Amino acid sequence: AQPKAEQEVFIKKAKKMRSSVAYRAALLLSALLSLVYADDDEKYVTCGSAIKLTHLSSSSGAKQYFLNSDTHNFSSGSGQQIVTVVPTKTKHSSLWQVREGHEAEPCLAGEKIRCGSSIRLTHINTGRNLHTHGIRSPLSRQQEVSGFGEDGEGDRGDNWIVSCEGRSGYWERPMPFKLYHKDTRTYLSSNAQYQYSQRNCGGNCPILNHLEVAARSSADADTRWKVELGVHLSK
Repeated sequence: AQPKAEQEVFIKKAKKMRSSVAYRAALLLSALLSLVYADDDEKYVTCGSAIKLTHLSSSSGAKQYFLNSDTHNFSSGSGQQIVTVVPTKTKHSSLWQVREGHEAEPCLAGEKIRCGSSIRLTHINTGRNLHTHGIRSPLSRQQEVSGFGEDGEGDRGDNWIVSCEGRSGYWERPMPFKLYHKDTRTYLSSNAQYQYSQRNCGGNCPILNHLEVAARSSADADTRWKVELGVHLSK
């Protein structure tokens, strides 16, 4: 990793950027340079940060599963960009930018996210938002989760409510949390039972061995996530 002084220079530059394209490019560049900014004194998830979401029930020991997306689209259902979880923390396709929800009051870079806030998670590599809607997912037959929109702009289906387990009133890392989709009354989830294989995805499957991500109506162990890694902004 780069020295902390260089990390701080990056953070200052990132806060001044107004173009979302340039901003995401800077966050991705920092990740490529192995800049993972996590100040021990700053324990909160903040607006504008690029984070990696760890799925708790799929992860054990050194093997951690992270929310991921790529340029591949579903061949059925919505045909939108595929979202999965993968057991590789070094993949830059697992970085998501924290933004205010669609039609919500804009948040400031480095501002702590309150529990109960409406947020969007914009995929750094592609600019698609984490999204769900009333279409069945391909493996578990729950609700499909996809990447949607252009350059971070989509619709209300991109809005997620942060449901915290901590008591501070703010979204803390690495405290467990859930993401609740208000429009469809579902929770972001995954389960190791629903894994893409050659049998259910084909011989040239681009997401072979990834786990399906879906939205489900009830909260349980499969809907718990945490944030540890990422490029974290602070004021």
